[in-house]
Amino acid sequence: MIFRQLFDSASSTYTYILACEVSRQAIIVDPVFEQHGRDYALLRELGLSLRYTLDTHVHADHVTGAWRMKEATGARIALSRESGAAGVDLELEDGTVLAFGDCSLTAMSTPGHTSGCMTFVTHDRSMAFTGDCLLIRGAGRTDFQAGDVHTMWCSIREKIFTLPDDCLIYPGHDYLGRTVSTVAEEKRFNPRIGGEAREEDFAGFMDNLGLPHPRQLVFALPANLRSGQPESDPAPESTWGPIVQTFAGLPEIEPDWVARHAGELTLLDVRSSAEYGGELGHIGGSLLIPLSELRERVDEVNRDKPVVAVCQSGKRSAMAVQILQAAGFTEVANLPGGVIHWARLALPGLEYSD
Repeated sequence: MIFRQLFDSASSTYTYILACEVSRQAIIVDPVFEQHGRDYALLRELGLSLRYTLDTHVHADHVTGAWRMKEATGARIALSRESGAAGVDLELEDGTVLAFGDCSLTAMSTPGHTSGCMTFVTHDRSMAFTGDCLLIRGAGRTDFQAGDVHTMWCSIREKIFTLPDDCLIYPGHDYLGRTVSTVAEEKRFNPRIGGEAREEDFAGFMDNLGLPHPRQLVFALPANLRSGQPESDPAPESTWGPIVQTFAGLPEIEPDWVARHAGELTLLDVRSSAEYGGELGHIGGSLLIPLSELRERVDEVNRDKPVVAVCQSGKRSAMAVQILQAAGFTEVANLPGGVIHWARLALPGLEYSD
């Protein structure tokens, strides 16, 4: 099984992608609205087809990316029947199985943090995605959203703690950089509910956390009750061309589109003068500024047109894009594959020195 753990630093949220290696069908758990570009890029680069977008519960600290993923991929939105959210395609109950290729997750109802919390367990019970119920050496708060400390006690002790001891625990959040635990570790070391803790000990601990409400509560909850759909149509991410964001965070644009719109763009070649006039040639009309000189000569780049950075293979031009972005350029993209790929596609416009 393909597995990736991703992190949103603003909300300390973990997002998980799981996929079948054979069919390339995938599931994403707890996506974050602002991280859609990153997550979608990874799915695309790995050649995955998203079947389901899952949320462990209706979040109060970030807006889910479920609606954006459905818009981009057609994936079905799955959430607990208890959530009461709109826009849900599959309402989950305890025991619902979500298959993706030869793999599957089983939804296990684990309320307490909210009434609609779910833990998702792999078919072989080797991994559990516990959301905000069981955290690494902690547990989710129970003081709002119909939370209940005694319900959470039962969810953890009578459900999650009955999974195999070596089952890996992947939480919805961690604020100290921890990434994974096991059932055995939490049974033994969790200071709130592990060891010889009794229900009254857990309740006493949880009832006295004294935490402020999440900063994003006011707008996150209403948005998540719409499955992350904005109240109004979002503005397009790009207005000048079909930009594709890579998992590395780099905006790219395909060379065939650039060839058709070259007159509307600034083509910035960041190779050396020798390469520019060498055997590979250069795209006619492109501006030559070697990468090593770009920071000092950035004012020579026309800001009135979108800029496409070019080099031999698309690697140095990727660095040029970052330099331009740092200098305040917003309409900028890399040419993947560079002049080599341009020539391979037999696109027009290459010029050579005599």
